[in-house]
Amino acid sequence: MAPSSRSVIFDTDIGSDVDDALALAVLLGSPEVDLIGCTTVYGDTLVRARLAKRLAGLAGRALPVVAGAAETLSGRPVWWAGHEGRLFPDLGTEQVDEGDAVAYLVDRVTAAPGQVDVVAVGPLTDIAHAVTASPAFARDVRHLWIMGGRFDGPEPEHNFTCDPDAAAVVFGSGAPITVTGLEITTTVRMDAADVAAIAGAGPLGEALKAEIEQWWRFWNEEWNCPHDPITVLTMLVPDLFGFSPEGHVTIGPDGSSTFTPGDGRTRITTSAPPDRVAQEIVRRIVAAAM
Repeated sequence: MAPSSRSVIFDTDIGSDVDDALALAVLLGSPEVDLIGCTTVYGDTLVRARLAKRLAGLAGRALPVVAGAAETLSGRPVWWAGHEGRLFPDLGTEQVDEGDAVAYLVDRVTAAPGQVDVVAVGPLTDIAHAVTASPAFARDVRHLWIMGGRFDGPEPEHNFTCDPDAAAVVFGSGAPITVTGLEITTTVRMDAADVAAIAGAGPLGEALKAEIEQWWRFWNEEWNCPHDPITVLTMLVPDLFGFSPEGHVTIGPDGSSTFTPGDGRTRITTSAPPDRVAQEIVRRIVAAAM
C-alpha cells in the first residue's frame, strides 16, 4: 500500500439500484484507495456478497466480502426489487468470505485507529450494530461517508426509511460523518453516452452496462442518478464539492432527516458540479474495468 493510500471498507446493499455496483467500480478504479473489504446489508446479504465478489473478480481483484445484517434494526420489512443477481445465473458458485460483517467492521477499524474510512451506501444496519457492539468503533473510524437522507425538505430517502432506528444510532454515535443526500445526488445523471464509455472497458464494463440497463428497464427510464458513486467522490475528490459546517443530523421515525449546524461531528454535502462529477465517475469506472 502506497503511503498516500486510503484504507476503505465498503458497506453496501448492492444488487438493487445499480448505483452500488457503480460505487464499487469507482473504488476499484481509484489508485489512492486500498479497498480492504466489503460488507453487505439488507435482505439477502449472501446474494449481495456474491455479486460484489463477482464484480470485483471481473476487475481482476480478490476482494474480501462478508455478508452482514439481513433484517433491519427497526423491524421494517425488506424491500426487494427481485432482479438482484439475476444477470449471473451461476452466482451461487461464487465463494464469499466467512465471518460476521459487524465483527469484520469492528476488528478492522479498531485494529488501526484513525486509519480506516467506511463508505456506507445502504441502510445503516451493519454500521449501527458495529456502533453498539464496540464503543471503540465510533471513536476509531477515520470517517464515515454516508449516502442517505434529504436535507432540503421533509421527503424521506430510501436508505434511512428502510431502517430509521439504525440511522438514528449512527448519527447519534459521535463518529465523524459526511452525508450526501438526495438534493445533491439527484442533480447528477448518467445517460447512454456514459454507459457506452463504461461498456467498452472490458468484462467489468460489460457487466455494469447490463446492470445499468436492467435498472433502467425496472423504472422504464434511459438514465439514472449515480447516488452512491457521488458519495465515494466526496471522500476522494473533496475539492469538487461544497460542505456545511459541522453539526448534527436528527432522524425522524419515518426516516426523514434534519441537519442542524453547531454541536456535532456531522457535515452534509451542499453542492456538486453535475457534469464534472459524472465525468469523474465514468473515468474511474473505466480505469477499474480496463
